[in-house]
Amino acid sequence: MNHDLGSIATALVAKGKGILAADETVPTLTKRFDALGIQSTEQSRRTYREMLFVGAAEFISGVIMYDETIRQKSSGGVPLAQLLSDQEILPGIKVDTGAKPLAGSSDEKITEGLDGLRDRLSEYRGMGACFAKWRAVIRIADGLPSTACVSANAHALGRYAALCQEQHLVPIVEPEVLMDGSHTIERCEEVTGVVLHAVFQALFEQRVVLEHMLLKPNMVIAGEACSRPAKVQEVAVATLRCLRRHVPAAVPGIVFLSGGQDDRTATTHLNAINRLPGPKPWKISFSYGRALQDPALTAWHGRDENLKLGQQALYHRARCNGAASLGTYTDQMEAVSAGG
Repeated sequence: MNHDLGSIATALVAKGKGILAADETVPTLTKRFDALGIQSTEQSRRTYREMLFVGAAEFISGVIMYDETIRQKSSGGVPLAQLLSDQEILPGIKVDTGAKPLAGSSDEKITEGLDGLRDRLSEYRGMGACFAKWRAVIRIADGLPSTACVSANAHALGRYAALCQEQHLVPIVEPEVLMDGSHTIERCEEVTGVVLHAVFQALFEQRVVLEHMLLKPNMVIAGEACSRPAKVQEVAVATLRCLRRHVPAAVPGIVFLSGGQDDRTATTHLNAINRLPGPKPWKISFSYGRALQDPALTAWHGRDENLKLGQQALYHRARCNGAASLGTYTDQMEAVSAGG
């Protein structure tokens, strides 16, 4: 696909569509398989991902793959990246090598993977990738995050994004402020603002073209152990306020991560954000992993005879999130599909 970066970025946030994150590492996916008693093999992982890649193109603009997946072929012998392209879904690739302990800072992580990244990006582009993703993780706790952690992760995101654009790939920049902990929604908003400010400063310093990237942030939400969980409307208002303050209007789209929210909650929050009045200079959509996959994984349960059920479960969640990206999602959509 010889699109220019601007049109790829725009296509990823096309009206009513979002991104499926299917880029879990082998150990992570194996854990999810184990929980359901599914044996994790290269074959079973391929079958699962092929199931996810077919049938939801109406609401899915792109898919983020893992290294193992982009090298695999479908049951019909077609490379999985090609299988996506044939449905006009843009193939993407996760390129970081994971969050490792940050030297000199207990309980904080730095995402690695810059070494050799230029060559890897070039190889992935040759395999059909149009965009890439890099995730940084920021933890909130007493005295955390440290300035060192925010700064190191922002710098890595900036360097990754610059390399992507040099290699003609659209970078998805993912600074995730984790839900783990007992912090309030106010504290999450404060930290998310600090992180986004640092990230866009780093992107500016690395000469990243903002029109040719997407931001994949967390929603502003209370920690999962917080004694006062935030209401849906509070999450929507705080999230949009934080984004308006810190995300330049030149960025074409914001695709939220679900970050541990269950599937219905992630959809409800996205819908509420899109229904708020006032200016939204960027498209606001989704790039969900578990919040799209969990119902499909449960329905499939590792059995070939359930492949159709798994695809139906994914189609349903993608449809609900597609509506939420337009602010038109309703509870009735869940009931209708459950019955149908």
